Amino acid sequence: MISASKDAWLIVGLGNPGREYENSRHNCGFRAIDRLSGRLGCKIDKAKFQGLYGKTLYGGKPLYLLKPLTYMNLSGQSVLQLSAYFQIPPQRIIVLFDDISLEPGRLRVRAEGSAGGHNGIKSVIAQLGSEAFPRVKIGVGAKPNPEYDLAAWVLGSFPPAEEKAVSAALDAAGDAALTIIDKGVPEAANKYNGFHS
Repeated sequence: MISASKDAWLIVGLGNPGREYENSRHNCGFRAIDRLSGRLGCKIDKAKFQGLYGKTLYGGKPLYLLKPLTYMNLSGQSVLQLSAYFQIPPQRIIVLFDDISLEPGRLRVRAEGSAGGHNGIKSVIAQLGSEAFPRVKIGVGAKPNPEYDLAAWVLGSFPPAEEKAVSAALDAAGDAALTIIDKGVPEAANKYNGFHS
């Protein structure tokens, strides 16, 4: 265990490893954090904590970016390992992930809350023992009908018409995470809730 600066932050993007999942609805967290890492010039290339992570300074504070490689349902294991090692509390762990209750391209920022049926968030809550971590939800749209298999839906890709809206939201999700660090969750929520590209 090493001590991080007391103001270190962690931004996590949820997704599944493997090329076959790259552009799926479920991988919006991975895609958003890849874009953010590009803008920050922070390579996510260190393999540890059952994931890939990178470290940079943001506003003078240590900032870690993490992509868990455990597959979605076990994402919390990776989040817990890194946050415990660098002593980052839940309140400074921001999770970016897909949300089927939001239209494609919409965002919602929350300070805390339940998993809402998302298995990745369920795992993070279980491992951290807390629901009190900020999150940025990226809209991927609801299933076309109630009988449609949820797994098939979230592991499917966006049609071209939706991809454009989602692409803008992926960039905005990273900006929302940085706004949480800079100005707090309420300000980020005011700015990005209802965002639509």
